[in-house]
Amino acid sequence: MDCDHIAIKLRYIGTAYHGWQRQKNAVTVQQIVERAVSGALGSEVKVTGCGRTDAGVHAKEYAANFSAKCSIPCEKLPLALNARLPDDVAVLDACRVSEGFHSVFSCVRKEYTYIIYNSRLRDPFYVNRACFIPEKLDIGLMRQAAAGMTGTHDFAALRSVGTNVKTTVRTVYGFDIQRSGDIIKLRISANGFLYNMARAMAGTAVYAGHGKIGPGEIEDILRSGNRCLAGPTMPADGLYMTRAEYEEEPVRSMMDGRG
Repeated sequence: MDCDHIAIKLRYIGTAYHGWQRQKNAVTVQQIVERAVSGALGSEVKVTGCGRTDAGVHAKEYAANFSAKCSIPCEKLPLALNARLPDDVAVLDACRVSEGFHSVFSCVRKEYTYIIYNSRLRDPFYVNRACFIPEKLDIGLMRQAAAGMTGTHDFAALRSVGTNVKTTVRTVYGFDIQRSGDIIKLRISANGFLYNMARAMAGTAVYAGHGKIGPGEIEDILRSGNRCLAGPTMPADGLYMTRAEYEEEPVRSMMDGRG
């Protein structure tokens, strides 16, 4: 039977899930998306996601793909899937792709945004949506540290051990830090991320903002490859996948579109 090759754009609040990837003894986003796709299409379908977001991590923009016989038009597929998904997961769009498309390997750039609620008093509306830090952060020092993490480097000092990779070298295209009132957003764009790399980069910038790491030390930390010299791995609830870029059309147009 010939298969249709479909890519979908989705978003989710990760609080209730143990990340994207299917696990034996925990509920994951992949599991419920596969259940929705399989139910809508009437056959068991495996869905491949563009990254292994950790437990509690959110996604404002996420790509996934699957191959199956699909009689539902792409413009109607989001409605069909959302009718079977819980309120904290939603499919925004769908398109047909080439047989060789892969949501992980075809992705040319990803972006994560880490959100900090920096105020003396906590706000319950940001629980599980942002990391609460009551101590004042120096944005200037954080930006200097971020600049030191931009470019092509060996990021072994800014990852957690957990997955085997051929190389720990990555290219960070940008590490932008902006403050608006009590909200600080750290936006990191790269050609790929190591396990917990975005959260470790955020933690290193936070340590710089506290004066615990000098911005001039970043180069030495990266060169050392020593995880203990960098900042902490920040809590998962402040992290969002906010961008996944592809060169193939119409995926590129889909990801650039609404949502």
